[in-house]
Amino acid sequence: MKNGIQYFVVGLCYKNADLLTRGKFTLNKEQTKLLLEKAKTDGLTELMVNSTCNRTEIYGITPDPNLLISYLCEFSEGNLECFREKGYVLEGKEAINHVFRVGCGLESQILGDFEIIGQLKKSFYFSKKFKMVNGFSERLVNSVIQSSKRIKTETEISTGATSVSFASVHYILENVDEVFHKNILLFGTGKIGRNTCENLIKHTQNEHVVLINRTEESAQKIAGKFNLIYKKFDHLKDEIQKADIMIVATSADYFSVTPELINPEKSLLIIDLSIPSNVDPKVKLMESVTLINLDELSQMTNATLVKREKIVPIAEQILNEVRAEFLQWIEHRKFAPTLKALKNKLLNGQSQDFPDQDDFSQTVNRLAGRVASYLKKNPSKADETLSMLQDLYQLDSEIDA
Repeated sequence: MKNGIQYFVVGLCYKNADLLTRGKFTLNKEQTKLLLEKAKTDGLTELMVNSTCNRTEIYGITPDPNLLISYLCEFSEGNLECFREKGYVLEGKEAINHVFRVGCGLESQILGDFEIIGQLKKSFYFSKKFKMVNGFSERLVNSVIQSSKRIKTETEISTGATSVSFASVHYILENVDEVFHKNILLFGTGKIGRNTCENLIKHTQNEHVVLINRTEESAQKIAGKFNLIYKKFDHLKDEIQKADIMIVATSADYFSVTPELINPEKSLLIIDLSIPSNVDPKVKLMESVTLINLDELSQMTNATLVKREKIVPIAEQILNEVRAEFLQWIEHRKFAPTLKALKNKLLNGQSQDFPDQDDFSQTVNRLAGRVASYLKKNPSKADETLSMLQDLYQLDSEIDA
């Protein structure tokens, strides 16, 4: 459609892709950087990448969504055949609605997840560094943020923590006796690791938490904040052998926890929050080990969040109100090229007949303003009116210029 916006979402999520498949399509910071640079070279100007434990999605304006699919397959470990089986493509209003629902936690594996809006903001600012977002994406993200804030303040859908990090601690509290006496090892101090650490301290009252990270500085910083012990990466095997509970939240693309590191004579609960999984599946075969992955954890936790589903219709009503304002902005936005061309046509073609140029310019601006007001008040007649103006003043060439 002329002056329309061809907005697409392509990706996969937990609803139709298992943990292993999602792991193949995940995009780290460097891969995302290369993807954005490629898209910029190809002439795209609006593109965001959202890669989390639940989903990997690309949001962008393009005449052909297959281009976004090719980026996803090229810069991740996934392939086109797998995407066609597990992935999805959303277009236009359906794509916009999806971004709203994702940002408000309504599409999260743990309903009402409050961390996702932060991830969406991070995706936006990362794209902004590469000049790959403009007015459309900025307005969209701001509208989603507004919607998310209203849902959090006007409903109870996010009462208490509902993040992956809390889910892991919640599982521990429900399934481990006398948790405050247990030795807990947290491997990985990225965002999920930091949030998990904070929830561990807050809810378990356990002082036997050890932190390990490949980058020692990061573990040292978090340990200092919470007055905990940190150990160097070289001590990983020793600390695993001492631990009763281990939470893995690293970003490695290989199995960093293998059977060889585990004491087969000691019971160990491992909760793997990593995408892709960082714990070798063979570990699950060990009699001494209970291994819980992200999907299993979410299913267990969601059983305790059934009451949140009753709040969803209220949250959706708020979302729909804010989204309607955004969609109206899009409709008004399509007036701009014709109104700009009309002003230019009048100013350039008629100004010589008026001695007072400033006065004539103001008259043209007022005329354009009245046309804009009419279009906004009569949306059903907008396309017809724009077409008439384009024909009457022969504006097509100026709009395309």
